[in-house]
Amino acid sequence: MSSYDDKIWLKQYPDPGKSSLEIEFDTALDMFKSAVARGPDRDAIRYYDRRITFRELDELSDAFAVGILDSGFRPGERLVIYAQNIPQFLIVQLGTWKAGGIAVSANPMYRSRELTEILQDSGATVLVSMQGLYRDVASLVVQSTDVRTVITTSELEYQSVNGGQLATVTPIECPDTIDMAAMLAEFRGQTPQPVDLGPDSIAFLTYTSGTTGPPKGAMTTHRNVVFNAQTYREWVGLDSTDVILGVAPLFHITGLIAHIAISLLTGAPLILMGRMDPAETIRTIEKQRATFTVGSITVFIALMNTPEVQPESLASLTKIYSGGAPIPPSTIRAFEEKFGHYIHNIYGLTETTSPSHGVPFGVRAPVDKTTGATSVGVPVYDTVVRIVDENGNDLPPGEIGELVTAGPQVVAGYWNKPEATANALPGGVLHTGDVGFMDSDGWFYIVDRKKDQINASGYKVWPREVEDVLYEHEAVREAAVVGVPDEYRGETVKAFVSLRPGMSATPEELIAHCKSQMAAYKYPREIEIMNDIPKTSTGKLLRRALRTSPS
Repeated sequence: MSSYDDKIWLKQYPDPGKSSLEIEFDTALDMFKSAVARGPDRDAIRYYDRRITFRELDELSDAFAVGILDSGFRPGERLVIYAQNIPQFLIVQLGTWKAGGIAVSANPMYRSRELTEILQDSGATVLVSMQGLYRDVASLVVQSTDVRTVITTSELEYQSVNGGQLATVTPIECPDTIDMAAMLAEFRGQTPQPVDLGPDSIAFLTYTSGTTGPPKGAMTTHRNVVFNAQTYREWVGLDSTDVILGVAPLFHITGLIAHIAISLLTGAPLILMGRMDPAETIRTIEKQRATFTVGSITVFIALMNTPEVQPESLASLTKIYSGGAPIPPSTIRAFEEKFGHYIHNIYGLTETTSPSHGVPFGVRAPVDKTTGATSVGVPVYDTVVRIVDENGNDLPPGEIGELVTAGPQVVAGYWNKPEATANALPGGVLHTGDVGFMDSDGWFYIVDRKKDQINASGYKVWPREVEDVLYEHEAVREAAVVGVPDEYRGETVKAFVSLRPGMSATPEELIAHCKSQMAAYKYPREIEIMNDIPKTSTGKLLRRALRTSPS
C-alpha cells in the first residue's frame, strides 16, 4: 500500500496540501550562481575565525577549475576529494563542476585498501588530499590507479587566529604533488569556459555498500541534488537568515545535501570545524548562533554528555534533525529536557540523495507501542513509498515488509555496475533493503535490515569486509561478523572467531589487527572466541543465531 492511498499523508506535511515541488534550477551549480548573485558579500563558509564570502568562494572555485583543466582534466572525468570538513571541500566540489567533472568523496578514515577501491572503481584522474592523508595513505596507492594529478592541501590553510590574522601553515612535504594554495594563487582571477551540465548530468559519486557486496558508486545527478536541497528548505523552513552547523561529514550524503547543497541553495552560511569535537561544537554553536543542523544521534548524545555544558549554549539551535541511525525515544526526551529543543527524525539512503522521509518541523513523531521505535516520518514531496512482501506485493498498514521508494531524489544507478543497478533499482524504483511498516496514519517505522548490513553511528559496515580482514590473521579459522545493539552508536560491530588448531590469539590482538587495516568505525569493538561458529546444513554461517547468542 502506498502512503499516497486515501491521501492520509497530506495532513502530515508542513504546508498542508502541498505534496509537490517545482524544481527551480537545472544544476547544483546554478543554485550556487544564484546565491552569489543574490548576496555576493554574505558569508558562505565560517571556519573557526575565518569567513569566506560567496564572491570569494566563486573566485576560488573558478581558479580551481582553471587549474585542473590546465593540468589535463577533462569534462566527464572524476575527481576524488579525500578530506575532512574544511573549506577546500566546497572549493574543490564547485570547481570540479565548473570544469564539467564529477566529484567523488572519499571517507578520510579510509586506509590504503579502501581508498584504492574507490580510486580504481571511479577511474578518477585527479586526487585532492589533505597533506597528512596523502603522506600516510594515498601516497602508497596512487601508482596503482588512473590518477594523473595529485593536489594536496592543509586543514590549517583557511583557519585564522588572533582576531582574523591567518594561521601560519607549516606544510607537510608531499613530493610530486601540486600545492592547492599555490595553484589557486596562480589562477586566481581566471574563469573557466562554460560547460554543458544539465539536470541528468552526474554531480557526484557517493560510495555505499548499499544492500549487497563491495562499495558501489551511487550516481547522484544534479536533479537529485537540487530536488532534495529544496526539500530540506521547504520541509524545515530554511532561508538565508539561518546558520548551518556542519556536524555531518561532508563525504557522506547527509553532509553533501543537508550542509553543502542547502547552503548553495539558500545562501545561508555553513560552519565547518574539521572534525566534530563536542566541546568545540558547543562553543561554536554559541558564538556563531547556529540555527540548523542534521547529524547522527551520537552527535547529540555527545553534546549532552559534554562536561559543564549549559542549556543556553544551544539556545539558537532550534531546527534539529537526526538520521543515519535509530533514535531512542529516551534520547529525544533527555535532549529536550536539557536544552529545550526537540530532535526531529529524518530518513534516507545514499540512493535517495538523503531524505525520502522526514518528521515535519514542529511536529512530534509517534513512537510505536509494540516495537518502541520512533517514526522516521512521512514521505517527502513527490515521493511514493510502498511496503512490500518478498514477492513485491503491497502490504496493508501495520504489516512489516521492505520499503520500496520512487521519487525525484532516487539516484540514476551505480557507476559501471548495470547488474547491481538492475537488482536494486529496477525501473528506477529503489528496493531499499530496509524493513519496516506504515501505520494507519501514514507514519513510517524502520524495524530491521533485510540484509546483514551493520549501521554504526550512521556509517554502513559490510560484515564480509571485516571477516576478510580477520581471515588475514594466521590464527583465524572462521569468522562471522554481526551488528549488536549499542547505547551510544546505535549498533556496533561484533565478531565471532574460531581459531586454527594449535594456534592462539586474544580478542585484543585480533581487534588490534583489524584496527590497523580498517576505518575506525568498521573494526570490531568486541570479539568472542568460540570452538565452532554455528552454521546451516549447507555450511553458511548463522549470523541470526549469533546476534541473539548471550555474551
